[in-house]
Amino acid sequence: MSTSIRLGTAGWNVPKEHATAFPMTGSHLERYAQVFSAVEINSSFYRPHRRVTYERWAASVPETFRFAVKVPGIITHQRRLKGAGEPLERFLSEVSGLGWKLGPLLLQLPPSLAFEPEVAGLFMQDLRQRVTGHVACEPRHRSWFTPQVESLLEGLRIGRVAADPAPAPNGDRTGGWSGLAYVRLHGSPRVYYSSYSDEAIHAIMTQLGLRAAEGGECWCVFDNTAAFAATGNALTARRRLR
Repeated sequence: MSTSIRLGTAGWNVPKEHATAFPMTGSHLERYAQVFSAVEINSSFYRPHRRVTYERWAASVPETFRFAVKVPGIITHQRRLKGAGEPLERFLSEVSGLGWKLGPLLLQLPPSLAFEPEVAGLFMQDLRQRVTGHVACEPRHRSWFTPQVESLLEGLRIGRVAADPAPAPNGDRTGGWSGLAYVRLHGSPRVYYSSYSDEAIHAIMTQLGLRAAEGGECWCVFDNTAAFAATGNALTARRRLR
């Protein structure tokens, strides 16, 4: 199970209270990557990073480490998937600096963005034509949780994120393409702040382990980073997997 699930946090911060769980020397990323197998880059949502920056990050981690990267907000939240070809091409050029260490692209959609077949279908098809690797979509409007959307995502090999708290009914379950299971744990009941109990983490890892046994790639990312709970929760999950 431990080799088939990629586990990490949003960002590679090493809080003081958990410092002893990591090597004492190196950059935060280098220390982080010696403990976890993956990380989710969220800063790309807010601002671009140069290709050489991604190259430097890739050179700082072991060969088996992988980065998930969040698609920029200009694409998802400002242009709302319309006319996004130019910023998408620029983003893909930048993240190509990660080389084979690039994991899934994370497409998180705004809660107000309802599913429109023409808009979403055109964007998803364009994205898939440009990207051969994994893509995880995190919709947050209830209109995305339908058989029609499931069929679209399955056909384009795009996994639907399982999120906690769930944004809509069935939003806490993975969907879309079965080849990728991507779980994002934002903290509950207080989003981004609340820590998960050991019992909750045990249950999550058990379910993800069952999914991993079915095949495909599995990711579990703790995004409850505002009060540094993510690192402790991820360390607990790592012990569970080991």
